[in-house]
Amino acid sequence: MNRRQFLAAAALSGLASACGSASASDPTTFRTELRVPPLLDPKVDKDGTRRFTLTMRRGLSEFLPGRPVETWGFNGPLLGPTIRAARGDEIRMTVTNRLDEVSTVHWHGMRLPAKMDGGPHQPIEPGATWNPHWTIDQPAATSWYHPHPHGQTARHVYRGLAGMFIVDDDRGEAGLPSRYGVDDIPLILQDKNLAEDGSPTGDPLKGTFGILGDHMLVNGTHRGFLNVGTERVRFRILNGSNARMYHLTFADGRSFHVVGGDAGLLAAPVEVERVSLTPGERVEVVVAFTAGEQVLLRTVSGSDDIDEGDFDLLKIVAAPRLTASPRLPGRLAGAPAPIVVPSNATVRRFRLNGHDAINGKEMDMSRIDEVVPAGAVEIWEVENTVYPHNFHIHEVAFQVLDVDGQKPAGYASGHKDTVYVPSKSTVRLAVQFGRFTDPGTPYMYHCHILRHEDSGMMGQFVIVPPGTENQVPRTIAAHHL
Repeated sequence: MNRRQFLAAAALSGLASACGSASASDPTTFRTELRVPPLLDPKVDKDGTRRFTLTMRRGLSEFLPGRPVETWGFNGPLLGPTIRAARGDEIRMTVTNRLDEVSTVHWHGMRLPAKMDGGPHQPIEPGATWNPHWTIDQPAATSWYHPHPHGQTARHVYRGLAGMFIVDDDRGEAGLPSRYGVDDIPLILQDKNLAEDGSPTGDPLKGTFGILGDHMLVNGTHRGFLNVGTERVRFRILNGSNARMYHLTFADGRSFHVVGGDAGLLAAPVEVERVSLTPGERVEVVVAFTAGEQVLLRTVSGSDDIDEGDFDLLKIVAAPRLTASPRLPGRLAGAPAPIVVPSNATVRRFRLNGHDAINGKEMDMSRIDEVVPAGAVEIWEVENTVYPHNFHIHEVAFQVLDVDGQKPAGYASGHKDTVYVPSKSTVRLAVQFGRFTDPGTPYMYHCHILRHEDSGMMGQFVIVPPGTENQVPRTIAAHHL
């Protein structure tokens, strides 16, 4: 028996591994088949426009067997369907709010005009419908959608409103598993505190970080299992939690390959035994399996306050006979080009203060904090003076230049839109802005620990035609959600 087989046997028998991994759960308690969100079928117009319909609504879900509780979802009681479209597609959304309070839908990771972004300036009243539209023009990536109402994002996401948005690009995904639900599987990771009746409890705006739950959900499934039938499986993993940081590994210590991050594929697969994700971040991994084996995907405890606890997330069961998969490519042709910073690049500095301010200012819906010329590449320095934070910028793609002078891990070196900013550290980003201009409609930048975002750790920027930066008003009319 080799090391991998020994660790797998130990983990799946409910024993603690003697080789330093977390204490294992009893695998027989993983009895619920993993729910894979359905693909949302669009209506396709004669001109090729793809029309998708989403409805925010209430429903009933079971986190604990036999204990239905109220949840919120898109087109169903919990979470939402996966939207899948390709570079070049014309997209038109019909988003209806059947809740009894105002919400929004933000397309996290999408490069699109500010008025279509779905941030707090695009509220959807109860009973109303919003119709954003745009042309997808960005590399293949795993994005997602979620509410973004000012001061209420944490509560709306915690109730269940979130879904994946996959962008395909014919320019280079050859060799990667791509059959949705077969060898291309979305995994939305969330943690919750559950009452005895199975209902999510806790105040998302209390404490330093909000909710750090002790029940782990994958695609809304508690203690789920997934049957796989191919030698290699691509998992698109989203940290959809309010605050928790995940350090993902397998119970048997196996290695796997990271092929993509937030905003696109890596130039080449990176072999790892563990990846870390803070809220809002995504990673695409390819994992190899052998016939008949079982393994637990888990998160292991760290020392950063938002990552405490060892938890098993999902049991993966390989079929007795597996369909052969192509070899993983040595290079990934669809990776976006590196972001090149010009020698005269603008440098902007942001200090994260406590849990409710950036550069000493709480979020003000009527204040424009930064004005950026279209198409710019800038350096953003994000300094964290306190406990853990992360940082998300709407519309852009960026690459991490360094964290306190150190290069990022290889799997985190590609294009991103959300980054971890450790306690008392400074992260430098090479930020690539788009070309959609609108001096009156801002994009957001903020901590994606939702308790911090809702408490005011957020700012606004507009993108304008180059040369007009000094002509732009620094105040705008604000929607109050």
